Amino acid sequence: MAAGAPRVFVSHLADVPVFDPNGDQVGRVRDLVAMLRVGGRPPRLLGLVVEVLSRRRIFLPMTRVTGIESGQVITTGVVNMRRFEQRPTERLVLGEFLDRRVRLVETGEEVTVLDVSVQQLPARRDWEIDKYFVRKGKGGALRRKGETLTVEWSAVSGFSLEEEGQGAESLVATFERLRPTDVANALHHLSPKRRAEVAAALDDDRLADVLEELPEDDQVEIIGKLKEERAADVLEAMDPDDAADLLSELPEEDKERLLALMRPDDAADVRRLLSYEERTAGGLMTTEPIILRPDATVADALARVRQADLSPALAAQVYVCRSPDETPTGKYLGTVHFQRLLRDPPYALVSSIVDSDLVPLAPDTPLSAVTSYLAAYNLVSVPVVDESGSLLGAVTVDDVLDHLLPEDWRETDFHSEEGVAHGG
Repeated sequence: MAAGAPRVFVSHLADVPVFDPNGDQVGRVRDLVAMLRVGGRPPRLLGLVVEVLSRRRIFLPMTRVTGIESGQVITTGVVNMRRFEQRPTERLVLGEFLDRRVRLVETGEEVTVLDVSVQQLPARRDWEIDKYFVRKGKGGALRRKGETLTVEWSAVSGFSLEEEGQGAESLVATFERLRPTDVANALHHLSPKRRAEVAAALDDDRLADVLEELPEDDQVEIIGKLKEERAADVLEAMDPDDAADLLSELPEEDKERLLALMRPDDAADVRRLLSYEERTAGGLMTTEPIILRPDATVADALARVRQADLSPALAAQVYVCRSPDETPTGKYLGTVHFQRLLRDPPYALVSSIVDSDLVPLAPDTPLSAVTSYLAAYNLVSVPVVDESGSLLGAVTVDDVLDHLLPEDWRETDFHSEEGVAHGG
């Protein structure tokens, strides 16, 4: 782990306030949620249990935490207010790790865990448990007399899973090493019962990524076996175009019920996509490309492009629009490719380097015309603009490929022993 990466002892996080980007308090930290892993890997910190002002306890993923400093936690402002429910694969750090009796690997001596430190991985938003603060001795009333020491996570036994375990917990921990496509491949070959168990144990963001790689039949089966509120959470975590594709496969009453449970902003994006014909630019597009105002700088644009959760196709360019800067935007002004961003000084305004020559697509543009457009101009993404000049979204080359390949291409690949998903 790189020197200087943020490290925090969890006892310092208990009861600290949580703020949104505007400085308004969301709630207070009541616990931390970790997942044990196989192969001697340190437990991964999934998120925080936050008690909001209504005294409801909710889950705040670490991917939504932008800062932990000076006795406070800062979030992105996007908070799911549904009540926290601990899953079988999750462990509460304050509630289950502290005061636990474990053994030192080197000597076999029993020690008591007094505190745990977590550290952010370099260049990523993932956090892991990396050290334990322990006390030697028998614990109980006499534990204060024992020697205390800080040890690496690997120096303590009892905080990892056995590789050969067959429970959903071990499978989920094993899947963490794999790309979503490979997890989807593995899930596809499980029995329906086992598939449902593993899907229920995956966190929302991970399950959303995996669902996007599964055949439609598997998607419908899995989403149908989740509790409705959980299914809505997963749909919110999916790319809007993928969520719309999945919902379009459901019966109308099920689709409407899930849309009603989603956050209004997310549901609005998905409803808009569902209003377009499937094989048109509007039906293919994502509503969440990188959008910047004309007074943004090259440095601002590069910071957005570097976001780890963006696909390469979406990270390849930014779209410059007048306010509002969420789709549908104000007037669309043009595109800036990331290669151009690399050639200009950080202080330059994106409006000074915008490419406005290429005509954007209308939402009713058919798939064949979208494909020809991408090929003719060697693009990986193309803007979709309505009659008023507002940016509605962007069609990426991977979405086009999904519709150009045979309908059963995922099934064929997953069932082939020599397919790409199997390393062939």
